[in-house]
Amino acid sequence: MQPAPVATQAPSASEPAVASAIRARAGGSLKRFYGERGYRPLWAAGGRIGPAAETLVHYLDTADLDGLNPSRYRADALRQVVARARGGDPRDVAEAELRLSDAFARYVRDQRRSRLKMIWADPALKPSKPKIEAVLRAAAFPKSLSSYVAEMGWMSPHYVRLRELVARAGDAPRETSARLRLNLDRARLLPGPWTGHIVVDASSGQLWYYDAGKQRGVMRVVVGAPATQTPMMAGSLQWAILNPYLNIPTYLARKSIAAKVLAGRSLRSMRMEALSDWSADARPLAAAAIDWHAVADGRQELRLRELPGPGNSMGRVKFLFPNEEGIYLHDTPDRALLTKADRHFSNGCIRLERAQELGNWLLQMPMRVSGRQVEHPVPLPVQVPVYLTYLTATATRAGVVFRPDVYGRDR
Repeated sequence: MQPAPVATQAPSASEPAVASAIRARAGGSLKRFYGERGYRPLWAAGGRIGPAAETLVHYLDTADLDGLNPSRYRADALRQVVARARGGDPRDVAEAELRLSDAFARYVRDQRRSRLKMIWADPALKPSKPKIEAVLRAAAFPKSLSSYVAEMGWMSPHYVRLRELVARAGDAPRETSARLRLNLDRARLLPGPWTGHIVVDASSGQLWYYDAGKQRGVMRVVVGAPATQTPMMAGSLQWAILNPYLNIPTYLARKSIAAKVLAGRSLRSMRMEALSDWSADARPLAAAAIDWHAVADGRQELRLRELPGPGNSMGRVKFLFPNEEGIYLHDTPDRALLTKADRHFSNGCIRLERAQELGNWLLQMPMRVSGRQVEHPVPLPVQVPVYLTYLTATATRAGVVFRPDVYGRDR
C-alpha cells in the first residue's frame, strides 16, 4: 500500500513579485492608489490574500441587508478569483487584489448614499460620493485591515448595529421592515469611528463620541420635548462658552417671566437681568422702567438673560456650533431629569449628563471653569462634527423592538 500523499502548500508569492504584477495590471483610480504606496498590496500579506477578503465577500453576498442589490458586486466571481489566488501565483494574487479593492470601494460608496432629509448646518458635512482612492486610503490607515473590515469601520457603529437588526428581523412584518430600513438610512448619514465626532440620538436620549476608531464615551442627555423637537441636523462644534448667560426666549419672557413679575416676583430673585436690545453693546434696563403688561400681551419684545453661576440653566458650560435653529449642547444643574427613562423635556437643545467629561475631550485638556470669567469663550483646538439623529430601533432578548416614536418621524 502506498502512503497517503502529504498535503503541501503552494509556495508563497513574494511581495515584490505581487507589487510588480499590480503595477502591470492596475489602471485609473486603482493605479493612483497603489502607486501612492509603491504598489504594495492591501489585501495580501506575505504574498497571500488575508482573511479580510472572506469578510468582504460575505458582506457583498448579504448586501440586501444594506438595501443594495447583491448581484451588482458579483460575489461568486470574486470568491473564485480569491480562491485561485490561494495558489500563490503573483499574477493571481494581483488580480485578486485589484478585484477586491474595486468591489470594496463600490460597496462602501453605495452604502454611504441616503435620500433622507437632514439640516446640514455645516454644508461641508453633507455626504458626497467618496472617491475610490479616499475609500482605499481610509482602509489602509488602521493597523489591521482584517479588524477594520470585520467591524465595518467605515460605517457608524450605529449603522452596523442596525444592519444586524435587519438580519435578525428576517421575514418580519412589512411595517417592521420599513421602520428598520428608515432607521438604517438615518444611521447611514453618520461617519465611522475613525472620524472624531459626536452623535446625539434624540430617540433614546443618549450621546456618544468617537475618535481613532474607538468609542471614547457615552452619556445620557435631555433632548427636545415633542412640541419643541431636537431636529435631525449636523454641524461643527467650534466654541466652549464657560460660565454662560442664558438668553431667555421671547415667548418665555412673555408667557412666564412677565407673569411672575406682575405677580410680585423680582428679576433679581430669579437671577435675571433685562437688556435694551439684542446687540453686543446692549445696556441693562431697570425692571421698574419696563412695561410688563405690554410684554405679557405680546405688544413689546424684551431681552432677558439669566445670570451665570451654579444655578444657571446652562450650568457651567455650553458648546456652540453655528446653526439657524439655535441648538447647542450645555451643562445643566437639574440632574433629576437625567435619571428618567424618558428624557424628552428640553426646548430642543441638548442637556449633558457629564459636560466636564465632554469638555475635556473637546478641548484635549482638562476644562477649567473659573467663577471670575463670565461668558468666557474658548475656541476648540479642532472643530468637531456633531450629528443629531433619531434611532428608534433597538434589540432585546425577545427580538427587535422600537422605542416610542415620540416625534412621529417613523410614520
